Amino acid sequence: MRYVYLVTAFVVVLTVSLLGFRGSKFTTPPMDVFPEWAFPGMAYQPKYRPQAASRFFADGRADRPLPPHVMARGELRADDHLYRGKDASGAWARDFPASLTVDLKFMQRGQERYTIYCAPCHGTLGDGNGIAKRYGMGATPSYHDERFRQMAEGEIFNTIAHGSPNKNMLPYADKLVPEDRWAVIAYVRALQRARAGSTADVTDASVRQTLGIE
Repeated sequence: MRYVYLVTAFVVVLTVSLLGFRGSKFTTPPMDVFPEWAFPGMAYQPKYRPQAASRFFADGRADRPLPPHVMARGELRADDHLYRGKDASGAWARDFPASLTVDLKFMQRGQERYTIYCAPCHGTLGDGNGIAKRYGMGATPSYHDERFRQMAEGEIFNTIAHGSPNKNMLPYADKLVPEDRWAVIAYVRALQRARAGSTADVTDASVRQTLGIE
C-alpha cells in the first residue's frame, strides 16, 4: 500500500510540474540548461543584433550594405528571352523560350491564370467582352484583331509585365511570374487559333470521323 501512495504522490508532483504553472508569469530568468561554466561559449555567444551599432566598422553600423551589382542566388535572370521577351538581337522574341515545354499542363496553367487575371477585362474568349465592360470599361481590345495576332510573343510578354503603352492595362508582373506570363501567352495563342481554325486543321482521321468531317 505504501508503494501506491508513493506512485500517486509522484504522479501528482509530475502533473503539477508539467501543467500546474501553465500561463504563469515568472519574474526571474528561466533555468539555464547549458550553464556557461560547463559549456563556455554555447549559450552566450557574441553576435550583432539587427540595426545594432558596431565600433568595428567606420560607419558605426552592424548591418552592412550590399556590394555593388550583387545578385541574390537564383535571381540572375540571364535568359533575356524568358525574363524580358527579347531575342539575342534585342528585338521582341517570337515563339516561346527553349527552357519551357509547351504541353497540355502548360496550357492548363495558362488557362487558369488567364481566367483569374485576364478574363475579367478581355473575356473568356479573348474578344474584349469581359465582365468589366458591363461597368463602363469599353476600351479593352480583342485578341483576335490582326494587330494582336501578328504581335510577337515577346511584346505580349512585355505588356503583361509592364502594362500597355497607353496605360489602359496596368502591369501584372507582381501577380504573374515569368513562366506564368508565357503560359498565359500560350493560352491566348490557342484562343486565336481556335477562332481562326477550320476543318482542314483537323488532321487526325479518327477525330475527323467523330466530328463527321469527310
